[in-house]
Amino acid sequence: MQLVSLDRIQAARTLLAGVVRKTPMEHARDLRRLHGGPVHLKCENLQRTGSFKIRGAYTRIHGLSEEERARGVVAASAGNHAQGVALAAALLGAKSTVFMPERVPLPKLAATRGYGADVHLHGAVLEETLAEAIAFAEQTGAVFIHPFDHPDVIAGQGTVGLEVLEQVPGVATILVATGGGGLVGGVASAVKALRPEVKVVGVQAENAAAYPPSLAAGAPVRLTELSTMADGIAVGEPGPVSYAHVSQMVDDVVTVTEESLSRAVLLCLERRKLVVEPAGAAAVAALLQHPGVFEPPIVAVLSGGNVDPLLLLQIIQHGMTAGGRYLKLRLRVPDRPGSLAGVLSKVSGLGANVVDVEHSRISGALRLGEVEVSLNLETRGPEHCTEVATELQRAGYTVM
Repeated sequence: MQLVSLDRIQAARTLLAGVVRKTPMEHARDLRRLHGGPVHLKCENLQRTGSFKIRGAYTRIHGLSEEERARGVVAASAGNHAQGVALAAALLGAKSTVFMPERVPLPKLAATRGYGADVHLHGAVLEETLAEAIAFAEQTGAVFIHPFDHPDVIAGQGTVGLEVLEQVPGVATILVATGGGGLVGGVASAVKALRPEVKVVGVQAENAAAYPPSLAAGAPVRLTELSTMADGIAVGEPGPVSYAHVSQMVDDVVTVTEESLSRAVLLCLERRKLVVEPAGAAAVAALLQHPGVFEPPIVAVLSGGNVDPLLLLQIIQHGMTAGGRYLKLRLRVPDRPGSLAGVLSKVSGLGANVVDVEHSRISGALRLGEVEVSLNLETRGPEHCTEVATELQRAGYTVM
């Protein structure tokens, strides 16, 4: 299979001038200590529609003939691709129809409709949504716009790689969130043509990682189960076009845990003041989970920032827990007036913040004259957690 050439990616960049933003590059000083050199963040979460997807969608739809565009385009997506296709079609004067899962977050649904797409909700999982979109294309003649498995899409996404080389000329490693492989394949195609010594590494959620078994087998392998908060990179099987680019151009694919993903979202929010979705933060998760593995200077691509506010609340709490900043304790204390106040006073004196407290006299494990107190505490980190638990035990409380 012929891979996307540098000329094709450069042509896509010329096409996209004035359509997409050259997104900023942020220096992440707090990640430098983990890797012994500069770490930069390529902020595609600040791109139009909130992700890199507009690059590939516009390039693909622009490449259609006038007759094809007149028939309209159709896509299936849980969010980012939907918005990219909707805006690209609107800019190019084509009617867009987008199929989304029935339980798609309301902000993503509203944004896609806001860009002008005719949205249909279908299916509990994306595979069902995708099948309905393909059936719609066959019935109506609308052109199906694949989220990653097309040379024009890969060429458009590859323009991210050109910008990275301009913004950080000395880059040694580029980390890219990877689902279907369109973005990492495009970035690698651009980078390897100009700087073959630069390492390009894909990052997948370990519970939705189709590339490691596919690369080991020498062909796309379909996963039987996907389970990750990073829905933007939850792809069950690479396509043949994207697989060819990843297998031939990408140096490595690593995986990250759900804990690392949530910590990465929290770090971007707290330290960089950037709202990044779990899939978009996968490259940062790799930096947190695999310290010292990647050669600096490093660029981590923040691929998207479209996160449901309700999910973000859960991720923040999950990230704080994973980072050792939440402590859950159960204590047995004497059942007498002032006992609970004494516990809370001790916790306050240790510098921990009480998030919530539950007081119970009903437990078969309790002795007569005892009550159980359950505490959720916000702490300064793992060492502080240990200090709080140790000091409560020294104060005579039974800590469980």
